[in-house]
Amino acid sequence: MDYQDAIRTLNTLQTNASYLEQVKRERGDPQVQLEAMKGFLERSGLKVEDLDQLNIIHVTGTKGKGSACAFTERILRNYGLKTGFYSSPHLVQVRERIRINGQPISKELFSKYFWQVYNRLEETKDPAYASMPAYFRFLTIMAFHVFLQEKVDLAVVEVGIGGAYDCTNIVRKPVVCGVSSLGIDHTSILGDTMEKIAWQKGGIFKPGVPAFTVPQPERPLEVLRDRARESPCPLYLCPDLGAYEEGKVFPLGLAGDHQRSNATLALQLSRMWLEQQGYQGIGELKDLWPGAEPPGKKPVPLAPVFRPSIAMVQGLQDAVWLGRTQVLQHGPVTWYIDGAHTTSSVQACVRWFHQAALNEEKPVDGSEVRVLLFNATGDRDTAALLKLLLPCQFDYAVFCPNFTEVSTAGNADQQNFTVTLENVLTRCLDNQKKWNQLMEEKVGQDLWLSAPLVVEGVGGRLKPDPLRSALLLVPSVERPLNANSLVFPCISHALQWITQGRDPLLQMPTTKGLHLHPVASTGAVLLKEATVIRVLVTGSLHLVGGVLKLLDQSLSQ
Repeated sequence: MDYQDAIRTLNTLQTNASYLEQVKRERGDPQVQLEAMKGFLERSGLKVEDLDQLNIIHVTGTKGKGSACAFTERILRNYGLKTGFYSSPHLVQVRERIRINGQPISKELFSKYFWQVYNRLEETKDPAYASMPAYFRFLTIMAFHVFLQEKVDLAVVEVGIGGAYDCTNIVRKPVVCGVSSLGIDHTSILGDTMEKIAWQKGGIFKPGVPAFTVPQPERPLEVLRDRARESPCPLYLCPDLGAYEEGKVFPLGLAGDHQRSNATLALQLSRMWLEQQGYQGIGELKDLWPGAEPPGKKPVPLAPVFRPSIAMVQGLQDAVWLGRTQVLQHGPVTWYIDGAHTTSSVQACVRWFHQAALNEEKPVDGSEVRVLLFNATGDRDTAALLKLLLPCQFDYAVFCPNFTEVSTAGNADQQNFTVTLENVLTRCLDNQKKWNQLMEEKVGQDLWLSAPLVVEGVGGRLKPDPLRSALLLVPSVERPLNANSLVFPCISHALQWITQGRDPLLQMPTTKGLHLHPVASTGAVLLKEATVIRVLVTGSLHLVGGVLKLLDQSLSQ
């Protein structure tokens, strides 16, 4: 049985879309579900106590938790430790979720442990109970087997969703816990307020196990404090990264100012882990930097500031986390890739995009075209996310599902049975409609600045055309309002249209025998003649994964 056989079998553990809807309506006691996870673990041949050997760093949060984990893992690897890292979702291949020393486990190792765990669970089926764990539960159990048998020194474990009832929370005795920035996400599961979400996240706190959080809004921070007191466990607030830098800015491997809070969380998590394990030379404690707010003014005391070791500073610089504030230059096309999918993370993405792209010098001898490639899934407020992207002044907005190709039959790593094709295409059309409505409002507020763009001369610059703007304010059957948006059935079709054969990794779009949408035809001319094409890909990590699969073929090897 090879890797693809393992992935196809794993995919049978995905919840069918129609059944998933039923489960959401009839959601049972989450505590019972957590107990069921323990039962699956024992059937696989492990006890909960066995996980104590993994010296786990357990991290939750709404945004930035994966980045904080990546920083932490890289720092500790610099100490010569053998690291395990469990994260989700994967971008291109499922095995990315289970890493040893920063690298996804090999296909051979994945297959070995998959069948080992799968067969044990098959052999211990009980007709009275659910016979097999669902997809994420299975991978979590498998990760624990991998880390134990491969004898890692520690495991950095990223929570899937929430914390209190997440299946990773069967861990009894982590060495240290962390909470990255909180925000609104997964509201149908975690609640619709920051306070409810903070309660879920604080559920990973364990008695006596130190925990750290980054600055949070006042009420959610108080909820985290209360959860820590219930545990009870010490909870500390991470200082600003500037406290450690002493005037020397630490270069970070992950771009964007929002990564600074993830970096300071990683410094505290790694230092506490090293201290708890008895390591020496882990950073000299120092007094709070001048002007620091006294701990007494916060509901949570500030963590002590220390001078990071060389290994720590180097770890922050060397950290890599694909699909987050990532830039790929392919000839005239520059891809700006960020899996932001919450209000606050999209705000951070826009700030980063402005710094990375919009501050670049405009081409002297031609035009620049900006394209948004977007998708959003789940219960997210798409209109709110798209509204935040308006200031980027995109010439075109492109929407597509998270499928790399129209058919995913040949790509088991990216098959998703929890949604139907009809549902995802309907969602894309709805996203397009919301974008068009936002653009109409923008045109109405500022006719000139929001004008569609036309080419000035052959291969010339793009300039606003107020006449066309006025026409767009009048609805008609032939010309939809602000129709510089398109929906494609899959990612590859979207990328082919955006690049028009100018990215060496992508084919020219096939147009023979097709009746092209007028926007697709006029846009193709502009894209072919543009000197620079800047594309922001955001809204979904699954979308980002599909794009990276096509743009970076090494990720599929």
